[in-house]
Formats: sequence, C-alpha cells, structure tokens
Amino acid sequence: MSKKRRTKYQISKNFVNGRFKYPVETPVEYSVKALLPIFRQYIKGNPRARPKEILPVQRIAAPLSKEDVNKTAVIWLGHSTSFIQLEGRQLLLDPIFESYSSPFRFGGRRYSEQLPIEIEDLPQIDAVLISHDHYDHLDFRSIKKLKDKVRTFYVPLGVGGRLERWGVVPNKIVELDWWEESGFKGLKLRCTPAKHSSGRGIFKQNTTLWCSWIIEGEHTKIFYSGDSGYGPHFKEIGENYGPFDLTLIEAGQYDNSGLWPLHMLPEETVQAHIELQGNILLPVHWGAFTLAFHDWDEPIKRVLKAAAERNVVIAVPRIGESVEIGSSEIPSVPWWRDIP
Repeated sequence: MSKKRRTKYQISKNFVNGRFKYPVETPVEYSVKALLPIFRQYIKGNPRARPKEILPVQRIAAPLSKEDVNKTAVIWLGHSTSFIQLEGRQLLLDPIFESYSSPFRFGGRRYSEQLPIEIEDLPQIDAVLISHDHYDHLDFRSIKKLKDKVRTFYVPLGVGGRLERWGVVPNKIVELDWWEESGFKGLKLRCTPAKHSSGRGIFKQNTTLWCSWIIEGEHTKIFYSGDSGYGPHFKEIGENYGPFDLTLIEAGQYDNSGLWPLHMLPEETVQAHIELQGNILLPVHWGAFTLAFHDWDEPIKRVLKAAAERNVVIAVPRIGESVEIGSSEIPSVPWWRDIP
C-alpha cells in the first residue's frame, strides 16, 4: 500500500482498529439457537431456489451508442450489474460477466446461458463503479477483460490495490471514502455509506471499504445501493442529496432468519427507496444467481407487493431491457411468471 493510501485509511473515521465498520453497531448472533434454522434449511434445500428453465435475456444487438446525449437510460444486465447511459457518458456498475458468482465452478451458476451483451461488444466505457470486493460484485476475469476498455475505475477505499494487482494502471483508479465525491466529464460521482462488509475469504475481513453510489448529471440523479442492510444512511442520503430520478436497490439474496442483517428484505428495499426520495425503483441483486435459501422469484414478488401498498413506481425490466428515465413507458410486464 502506498503512503498516500495508508494515510487516507488512517484518517477515515470509518476505519477502526484495522477494520472498516458501519457507524451503527450491527450484531450478528452465531449461537446454536440462531444457526440451527440455517442448518435445517441447508439440509432440506429448496427446489425453487433457482428456475427450472434457462432464464431468457433480451440481447443487445448493436453496440451501445453515445449519439443521443439527452437520453438517460439504465440497462439491467442481471444481479447487480447495470449499464448506464447518462448525458453522453457510459458507465458500468459492479460488472460481472462470468457464468459463476464465485471463484469455484460448482454451485452459483448463472440462470441464463448468455448475457445481453459480451464485454467484447461493449463500447469504450467512461467509468466503472465498484461497490465492494465480494465475488458477486468484483470479478477477476471480468476486470481483466474490461481494463483496457475503461477510462476510469471508481472504488471505495482499499479496492484500488486489488485492481492494480490485476493489471489496472494506477492513474485509472480513483479511491473514495464515504461522502467524498469526484467530478467526471460533467458528472458528479459520490461515494456514500452502505451497511455491509467486505473480504474475499475468511481472512482480512472488512479491510477494504464498501459503499453505495450517487451518479449526478446536470439534469438527472441516480442512486445505486450496492449491497446493504437497512439503516439510517438511506434517510441521511435522501435528505442531503435527494430526490433521485431512479434508484437501483438490492432486493434479493437475503436470509429471513435475521442471522445476516447486512442485506435487506424486499419490504425494506421499498422503505429505503422512499427515504431516498426516489421516483422510480429498479430492484437489483436478484435474477442471476442463487445466494440464499428463498425462491428465485420471491424477491420481485415481495417488492412488487410492498411497492403497490405504498404507491411506489417500480420498473421490472427483462434482463437486457432498457429503462429510460423521463419516458412514459416503464417496463412492467411480469416476465418471470411464465418461468417455473
């Protein structure tokens, strides 16, 4: 680690005793009583944890273009990976283009056989935003293929060192602490809090930061939650930087037992969107991999129900379908209902 980076760690109020932490204590109970239901679920399994058929995707036939600088659109590519076109700039969020969500080639296989677009067909990407270093958000193979097509990588503290080891040149990496921002070709990119964790193994947990992101153009503001449990940071972000034209908020891969409070239940996703003062909610972190015990389509069913009860506008695009901000047409077809 460079001296400059080490100093930035040391002065960060989020870095305590060699680890990053969320300011509100989030106890996780590992007692036998708490773990027993998890063990039972694991042994029992769930036949609907992944779809019985290959999940269809909407292919992006032509390379994405920058020609219409007034168009703002988000294309969900599955799980938390999204492509954003904003005021003539093109961005990627947590790009995972591999068939697996872990370094191991068993379990965790993607529901679809292909992606809406391959890395080779992507245009030059102005910025990649990484929320944290877990395998389902930061993938070695994807970064290696992307590194020469990306102008700048924006990451929370500590993640830059990993990218450098993977061959990304240092001057293409911007590391930010919570509440810091960086100007980028007319856009503002703000690193904001999340209630989660980091690490790529059992050792060195929480030695890198995790975050959410605000992407602000001249006319449009987008919020991306990264991975996060529900917490007071959503209201704080909404009060300081809202309202948002679109929020992309995690809604899947949760544990109903409450053993792991660093992800949200779908009802909390809707509450977070309201506190952020969001207009359109696009649920992410589902529809690609099985990382929890619930039915594969339970997240979208529950988030839709909660959204209807609270009059929240929700976009439910097919994987690869565009959500255009400012358009009167918002994807609303329940495409998952025909998939067992």
